[in-house]
Amino acid sequence: MERVDCLIAGGGVIGLAIAREFSLRGIETLIVEAAETFGTGISSRNSEVIHAGIYYPKGSLKARLCVEGRDALYAFAESHGIAHSRCGKLIVATNDSQIGTLGTIAARASANGIDNLQLLSELEAKRREPELTCTAALFSPATGIIDSHGLMLALLGDAESHGAAIAYRTRVAGGEVNEDGFRVETIEGDSAQLFEIQASIFINACGLEAPALGSAIAGLPDRFIPRRRYAKGNYFAAAGKSPFTHLVYPVPEEGGLGVHLTLDLAGRMRFGPDVEWVEDIEYSVDPLRALRFYDEIRKYWPDLPDGALQPAYCGIRPKLMIGGEPAADFVIEGPSAHGIGGLVNLFGIESPGLTSCLAIAKHVADLVRPK
Repeated sequence: MERVDCLIAGGGVIGLAIAREFSLRGIETLIVEAAETFGTGISSRNSEVIHAGIYYPKGSLKARLCVEGRDALYAFAESHGIAHSRCGKLIVATNDSQIGTLGTIAARASANGIDNLQLLSELEAKRREPELTCTAALFSPATGIIDSHGLMLALLGDAESHGAAIAYRTRVAGGEVNEDGFRVETIEGDSAQLFEIQASIFINACGLEAPALGSAIAGLPDRFIPRRRYAKGNYFAAAGKSPFTHLVYPVPEEGGLGVHLTLDLAGRMRFGPDVEWVEDIEYSVDPLRALRFYDEIRKYWPDLPDGALQPAYCGIRPKLMIGGEPAADFVIEGPSAHGIGGLVNLFGIESPGLTSCLAIAKHVADLVRPK
């Protein structure tokens, strides 16, 4: 049986960041990833936004790890030459009744230590973005965008240079707690050959499949495994030169942050995500969903031309709540929660997971191997 100090299930941005953190601490680390390469799920199907930490309740993991992670991510991008832009974001009220919501958002941001938001009048917002229609706006100068693929390449490069390894086309079938840590069963490629690995530390960073993997760990009580819930988010692109230089977000809606306008690093526009509750993982985009997009986008950009939107891509977010329930925090359960030494399960790691990845990695490592 092969042995390793730390086995990480999942090679998305979170798994890669955790592997980097453990390897930097001198812990022998192996990542197993079911796909043919890293980051093919949640990590590559999102808005690639570096969030400031505005929306999350004070004291929550999302609030703390987003703010810590944002600063760490900008520094990491600078030091590793990862393409990014601190372009800023406008959160817009499109009618008078939403102006109070902007004040609530600003107060929550201030509670999280973010005091650089600027409340703009309609005229001030239009000076920044002449094509924008709104009644008021909040400007967040710390919000940005990043090349998520370049980020993951850099994380993996750091991890591998400090001794970590990654096995592709390998999935974790299950495991059990034993006196030496964990006996983990893995299945490699098309051969369906079963390999057993003994690990002292086992990290479940499987994203969408994290609850299923948690259920496959013998010895982990069911009460620590959340129900699997998926929210599909569709994105549409608009061709041509963008008239906007900042990201534009409406006030948040149930299940997400609304159909917002983001820019890629080439300045191209994309809109989304919406919220579509689904049962299965499936990545097609229904062109007819654009009909709702036009209505939502024209609340803040009424000059969006007819026929401008084309299906781009979609992502699926792992949710710990369903429509109508309060938004859930990250769930990162270590030994102090479930009583199993060396085990960390990460559930519901959606936005701002990309922004928070480096801070999440430190938090996870500290749960099992404090510095």
